[in-house]
Amino acid sequence: MAEPKTRTNYTELEMGNKPPQALDVEEAVLGAMLLEQSSVDQAMEELNANSFYDPRHKMIYEAMCKLVNEHSPVDIVTVSSKLKSLGNLDAVGGPVVLSGLSGKVASAAHLEFYIKILKQKAIQRDLITASNLILKNAYDESVDVDKLIDMAQTKVFEATDNNIKRDVREIGAVINEAINSIQDLQNSSGLSGVPSGFVSIDRITMGWQPSDLIILAARPSVGKTAFALNLARNAAVEHQMPVAFFSLEMSAIQLAKRLMTSETGLSADKIKGGVKLEGYEWQQLEFKIKALSKSALYIDDTPSIPVGEFRSKVKNLVKNKGVRLIIVDYLQLMQGPSELKGMREQEVAAISRTLKATAKEHNVPIIALSQLSRQAVQRTGGTGKPQLSDLRESGSIEQDADMVLFIHRPDYMGMSENPEDREKTQVIIAKHRNGETAEINMVFKSEQVKFIEPDEAMDIRAARAPIAFAGNTDNSEDFPSNEAF
Repeated sequence: MAEPKTRTNYTELEMGNKPPQALDVEEAVLGAMLLEQSSVDQAMEELNANSFYDPRHKMIYEAMCKLVNEHSPVDIVTVSSKLKSLGNLDAVGGPVVLSGLSGKVASAAHLEFYIKILKQKAIQRDLITASNLILKNAYDESVDVDKLIDMAQTKVFEATDNNIKRDVREIGAVINEAINSIQDLQNSSGLSGVPSGFVSIDRITMGWQPSDLIILAARPSVGKTAFALNLARNAAVEHQMPVAFFSLEMSAIQLAKRLMTSETGLSADKIKGGVKLEGYEWQQLEFKIKALSKSALYIDDTPSIPVGEFRSKVKNLVKNKGVRLIIVDYLQLMQGPSELKGMREQEVAAISRTLKATAKEHNVPIIALSQLSRQAVQRTGGTGKPQLSDLRESGSIEQDADMVLFIHRPDYMGMSENPEDREKTQVIIAKHRNGETAEINMVFKSEQVKFIEPDEAMDIRAARAPIAFAGNTDNSEDFPSNEAF
């Protein structure tokens, strides 16, 4: 065969290097495909046209793929005919070259080894191409650094991901793995996922499950961030599980003050500094935040974080910090791929897909907060409860999510004027891919930025109720106040 034309670039010419290639192996693979039909199936399962460096070899491989798609046999005659119909027969060197290929391999016994070599060479070439593009853009002063980082991570990921295929698994092996998982759960009295800290929720979900994307949605000011912080705190403090909280709207200091309000029971006005703390309250504050201070709760308050940077940070947090739960507040504030700017629905869809892919890749649950459209407020009649169709800006959010939770407050929706209903809240599990849906009653203590379950609220009220002592009929004795702390 004549010396093939190869692609070169500035870096390769400067360094005097040729792109990684194995032309003799390419010929051996194509020769094996011409000899045996089983080799065609094996090669097509693992390779694509870009696995071949020589453009003539690419043409031959593509012709073979077209024959397979047309349910035609693959041999010298059919491949020659297909190349001729595509106008590529002379370009590859004619039928003589095809005959020569079949003589390049004695048998197809070593095909698996040959395929592995071609995949490795393809990954190397793709990494070189990605590196050259990154280098070129890094020298370009007009390119935004954040976009450069996102592009670099994406190109490197594509270089490896495009050439790695998951093996097909037999159902028997999968069932054995599933049985072992069931057995482990039977032997365990705990949850299979990350606890939410709410018994009524964990009873249905068995905890937030690895690789799940959970959407937590509500209208503004209903309590999404407060609920998400409660979930993060419960996992990190009560169950000592590392949690990462990505806050795109509030600063880390603001989140810390909210957590301190929930943890100490002090009013938000006192934590914010609007009302001065008493001496005993300082002691109460210092004592009650000890566990929170020592917990593995990581906060990233990068505004408008690009999805590429988010994916990279999650990888580092899972690998280096052992993070078990990721929370994003909130989805619509993330930056999608730069090429989708101005196409909002497609951008949100890309963000949603990235969140799900990241959860699956690192086997951690991701809870992403999301806004609801105004339809949730403007809807008249019925219960006024949010619906899946209210998810804002993209139907793909509902499609990608394994679970969708809504926070519903009747008083916020103007459905109740009873002061006693002010704290009543429902957490609605509207979609649950691996379990049941439900409506769970909760109580929202807005002054403490804290969600609690009704039974716990009753216990608190009972504890605060006057107690009658012997010889005292006016029930005037109360439980010790904070002054006794």
